[in-house]
Amino acid sequence: MRRVLVAGAGNIFLSDDAFGVEVARRLADIPVPDGVEIADVGIRGVHLAYQLLDGYDLLILVDALQRGGEPGTVYLIEPDLDAAAPVGGGDPGQPPVDAHGMTPDAVFATLKSLGGTVGKALVVGCEPADLSEGIGLSPVVAAAVQPAAETVLDLLAETAVPNMPDRDHYLKIRKM
Repeated sequence: MRRVLVAGAGNIFLSDDAFGVEVARRLADIPVPDGVEIADVGIRGVHLAYQLLDGYDLLILVDALQRGGEPGTVYLIEPDLDAAAPVGGGDPGQPPVDAHGMTPDAVFATLKSLGGTVGKALVVGCEPADLSEGIGLSPVVAAAVQPAAETVLDLLAETAVPNMPDRDHYLKIRKM
């Protein structure tokens, strides 16, 4: 059986940084096949890296990503996990990572530093409009939550998760 983790990351106190958390919440009540986990990891990037040590065939990480596009743009990225530099460049004299400010690259670097791997990783990201202190997504990023959730469902169906119905099945059961 394939093990798949869908992890929503972000800080709910920094406006649009909560994007990944909101997508995970949107998906949380949807029944998924055995072997698929949906988790709100919030700002616990180090915890996520340790969880990945349990062995996953696929990680779908959902997060706010600043890539220079229009706010609300949803991205799908397949990171090069082999290119992730170990935390501190492998130098034990380097300071530890900031556990509350880990980007996807830092999560993958921490995993590598711990000697772990994941079969494949995909990042579903959204260009934020506002990362200032505050609770709640900006309207343009809030509008991107549904398309991102649908992207995650499509990815699960496309990656040969056994018994994974297509996205339309879920949309009929529960309007997300």
